[in-house]
Amino acid sequence: MNIRQHSEEMEDKLLSHLAARSSCTAGRRYPEEPCSVRTAYQRDRDRIIHSKAFRRLKHKTQVFIIPEGDHYRTRLTHTLEVSQIARTVARALRLNEDLTEAIALGHDLGHTPFGHAGESALNEIMTGGFRHNRQSLRVVEELEGGRGLNLTGEVCDGILNHTGKVIPSTLEGQIVKIADRVAYINHDIDDAVRGGILKTSDLPQFCLDVLGTEHRTRINNMVVDLINSSWGKPQITMSSQVQEATDKLREFLFDHVYVDSEAKSEESKARHVVQFLFDYWNKHPEKLPAEYHIRGETVGVERAVCDYIAGMTDRYAIAQFKALFIPRSFAIPGDSG
Repeated sequence: MNIRQHSEEMEDKLLSHLAARSSCTAGRRYPEEPCSVRTAYQRDRDRIIHSKAFRRLKHKTQVFIIPEGDHYRTRLTHTLEVSQIARTVARALRLNEDLTEAIALGHDLGHTPFGHAGESALNEIMTGGFRHNRQSLRVVEELEGGRGLNLTGEVCDGILNHTGKVIPSTLEGQIVKIADRVAYINHDIDDAVRGGILKTSDLPQFCLDVLGTEHRTRINNMVVDLINSSWGKPQITMSSQVQEATDKLREFLFDHVYVDSEAKSEESKARHVVQFLFDYWNKHPEKLPAEYHIRGETVGVERAVCDYIAGMTDRYAIAQFKALFIPRSFAIPGDSG
C-alpha cells in the first residue's frame, strides 16, 4: 500500500459520512495516473499554489487600488484568509480539509487587475459579459500552462460556484462560499478603518451586538456559529441571527465603502485603463504577445484579449497603458513604469 492509499483509508475512518472522499472523486478532464503520495485533492492544491496565476494575486487589488502602506489586503492575502477560515470550519465538521483548501486557494485565480473595478469594466465591454468566477474556472481548465491544471471535478465546481446563486455540489465548496464572505466583510472593514474611511462605531449597532466590536471577535463568532449551525447537516449554514447580522454588514460595506468612498476614488481611472487596453488590442491583435495572438485564432480575438487583461496584475496593466498611450517624452525622470 502506498502513502496515498493509506491517506484515503484514513479519510474513510476519520471523516464525516457527509465529506467528499478523495478516492471517490468525479475525476479529471484528462485521465492521469494517481500520485503515490498525495491524494487527488492534495495534488490539486499543490498545482494551484505552484501556478503563475496564483503568484500574480500578490499584486492584484482587493479593495484599495495600489494602496499606500504594507498592511492593506491584496487578492493574495484575501485568498489566504479565506483558506484559513474555510479549513478551520472543514476540520471542525470532519469534512475534507484538502478539498476545501484547494477550492479556497483557487477561487479568485481569474480576478482582474484593480479588483471589482476591473471586473466591472470588462463586464461592460466583453461580449457575453465577464465574471471572475467563470474566469477562475477558465484559468484552471484552459489557460494555466497552456491546457489548464487538470483539476478534479469537485475543485472546479467549488471554484465556479463560490459566488452567485448556484450552491456548490460539495459541503466543502459550500464552506468556501461562506468563508469568502466572512473573510472579505471583516478584512474590508479592517482596511477601511485603517484607511480612515470608517470608524468601528460607524458599523450598525445590531451587527456589533451580535458579532462583536473587534475584528477577531467578529470572525470567531461567525466561524463558531457556522460550525454549530452546520454540525451533522447536509448543508452549510449560519444561524438566522448571525446570518442577518452578516448580511447587514455586507450591505453597509456596499453603501459606505464599495460604492462611494475614498477607496473608490481611483476606480474611474482603473476602469479607463482596462477599457482602453481592451479596445486597443481588439483593433490591433497583432500587437498581442505571441501566445495570445495565436490563441485568438482559435477562440477569437476578443476572448484572447479578455484572457490577457484578466490575468494582469495592477502594475503590469498600468505599465502596458503607459507604454501604449503615454509618449516617452512625457515620462517622469526616475519613473520605471
